Amino acid sequence: MIKNRLKVLRAERDWTQADLSEKVGISRQAVISIEKYKYTPSLELAFKIAKAFDVPISDVFDYVEDEK
Repeated sequence: MIKNRLKVLRAERDWTQADLSEKVGISRQAVISIEKYKYTPSLELAFKIAKAFDVPISDVFDYVEDEK
């Protein structure tokens, strides 16, 4: 599973989901889906999101192995 810190990073910057969606060029619904783990962004989109936050991609996304 790919975990993300979108909500935390947005809160630190006082950004709404709409703010992030505008910066990255996706819909607000897409931001919601990523935050709720209903959608995993493409690698290209993940890099765009990290660039919008001006942080390394590893500060936004992290791979966590599923526990079985």
